[in-house]
Amino acid sequence: MEFLIEDRVFDLLPNVCFGVVVARGVNNRGKNEEILKLLEESIELARKKFEGINIKEHPDILCYREALRKVNINPNKFPCSVESMTSRVVKGNNLPSINNVVNLINAVSLKHTLPMGAHDLKCVEGNLKVCFSKGGEPFIPFGESKPEYVEEGELVYADDRTVKTRRWIWRQSEIGKITEESTDIFIPIDGFIDYNKDAVLRARDELAEYFRKFFNVEPEVFFLHAGNHSVKILK
Repeated sequence: MEFLIEDRVFDLLPNVCFGVVVARGVNNRGKNEEILKLLEESIELARKKFEGINIKEHPDILCYREALRKVNINPNKFPCSVESMTSRVVKGNNLPSINNVVNLINAVSLKHTLPMGAHDLKCVEGNLKVCFSKGGEPFIPFGESKPEYVEEGELVYADDRTVKTRRWIWRQSEIGKITEESTDIFIPIDGFIDYNKDAVLRARDELAEYFRKFFNVEPEVFFLHAGNHSVKILK
């Protein structure tokens, strides 16, 4: 399979970039206390970083809000995942412990203030891409079983059959969510060459190192941008 970025995405967001970690053969069962500790530390770090600050106006969040507007997504109604997660913890709420991989990704996402997704590769049909919807693609909201159908022109993560994440970095699908049974995992990290490229690369490499440490697997890492639109990924 390929992971690819549609040309039109770079027409509207020329500086967008994507760090990618692909981990295979992961044993995601049980509970890892070290990962839970990392998540707790990242929650406290986020609370300190954004204490007394309007999250929407912080540069680390504002860059995503501005990019969402450029692709006709209202960031007030559909904030990116890391804005929602940060707002939640800054208000004093904790994040639920879901499973080791999700806990780890949330920890790295919060630490670096970067939106990060996670997709079960065994649920991907054909290629995985960041593209504008053609209209009529099914999307099953998280926690539900009935699909909704995406209108034309929405920026999404999708495979050849279904939408995996609506409104770019807003909300993922029930299909392909990471569970304790997930073994082969695709993790994208979205950022911008002219603002947080270094953070994207640090988070990518840090996450890869954690997969080595906690899951004893050797992940692959990639970096996509306007000069490199696609990579081949073995399933």
